[in-house]
Amino acid sequence: MALLEVCCGNLESVDAAVAGGARRIELCADLELDGLTPPMAWLRAVRERYPELTIHVLIRPREGDFVYSPEEADLMALQIESALTFGADGIVIGCLTADGDIDIPLMEYLVSVVSHRASITFHRAFDRCRHPFKALEQIIGLGCDRILTSGQAPTAEEGADKLRKLHRRAKGRIIILPGGGVTPENAASILERTGCTEIHASASETVDGKKKTSTARVEAILQAL
Repeated sequence: MALLEVCCGNLESVDAAVAGGARRIELCADLELDGLTPPMAWLRAVRERYPELTIHVLIRPREGDFVYSPEEADLMALQIESALTFGADGIVIGCLTADGDIDIPLMEYLVSVVSHRASITFHRAFDRCRHPFKALEQIIGLGCDRILTSGQAPTAEEGADKLRKLHRRAKGRIIILPGGGVTPENAASILERTGCTEIHASASETVDGKKKTSTARVEAILQAL
């Protein structure tokens, strides 16, 4: 069966994801801002509560673009070190130049901080790359383990054709992780159309203006897979 990664923006969502059967989560804060680095206290609590859960941690110090200053780069390095200290299994990062290319020097720096202590996902900053297939090769060269992407479309369903091409071009060298608008109704179709074996979803519903993971939606996606 394909692997589902659930994006969780608070501790309540983690509980809901695990109750629904999730075995891997991406932990972040502020999903309304497309995700920011979560408080390390959250990571510590989740690690203690669910010792067998695979936890990937988003490292994104602010909202907006993915072009970072030297000061922000150093902050991200500190956040990575903290996440690893508190038990992260994976680090989720993505850095671009103002022209829409991969920021190779900064990514090399952050990858060196991880230093093979966790897996590395290049997040949906990839969807803003002007040359996606060149970026794919660069991310592989950096030593990342997967790319979270909607295929540079508003949703993974709409980007399925490009996701399939990326998956084929990757040739097993890196995992292409479709994400964006994944639902119980389209998850299986996205995997079938792309050939991918992992998928990413928030499986959320909006309650009082905030996104929260739904146990029922996690269960439904897993059943669909």
